[in-house]
Amino acid sequence: MSPASRGPVVHVAAAAVIDAAGRVLIAQRPQGKHMAGGWEFPGGKLESGEERVAGLARELREELGITIATPRPLIRVRHAYPAREVLLDIWIVTRYSGEPQGLDGQALRWCTQDELPTANLLPADKPIVAALRLPERVTQICTPYYDISDPGPPGRPIHGADAAGSPRLRGAFCASAAEAVAATDAGADFLVLRSALAADELAALCDLVSVPVFARGIGLEQSWALGASGLNEIRR
Repeated sequence: MSPASRGPVVHVAAAAVIDAAGRVLIAQRPQGKHMAGGWEFPGGKLESGEERVAGLARELREELGITIATPRPLIRVRHAYPAREVLLDIWIVTRYSGEPQGLDGQALRWCTQDELPTANLLPADKPIVAALRLPERVTQICTPYYDISDPGPPGRPIHGADAAGSPRLRGAFCASAAEAVAATDAGADFLVLRSALAADELAALCDLVSVPVFARGIGLEQSWALGASGLNEIRR
């Protein structure tokens, strides 16, 4: 099916709701819905003109009966199914009130991060599992889950694997919007800013790229409000 025949892109706001034990909530799509039986991160389609955080809060209230506070932006994932194309706006929610319930008749399941890769998630949700390994505050250049490098010459792919060939998330240091776009095009899974940017510059950069951005020199919740996923606190 051609992109034109799929119709407009469906913009979805969804969340990884995380409890005090670090478990992540997933929901099973009920019978009668597209991709019924598959598991996904809860959320739903934004209404026309609806702001992303407002839409996320509405969807989680309607689907799960919870009220959220200060969600953390994570990643935007675009995925083409045979009949439709979706843009997933994914947030991390650790602050909420109420006990999640399947108000749409959907089954719910709490998973550890180690269980998520085998949880039969929908194809569009799978890139989110790796991104969940990223912390709120980046303090190390290399961990078992990711490494960060300086970008190479334009056009050179960014690779992420340890000596044994185990894949890790690939981060890139950048100092400007141009470097951020180039690093993303080269395959960076997330971006780490070398220095502080003005608020409007940071917001524009985060809107420009789909991968997580780690800001520098501001407060954590301020970084979320501007679209960043967290902070770069690496001492170099």
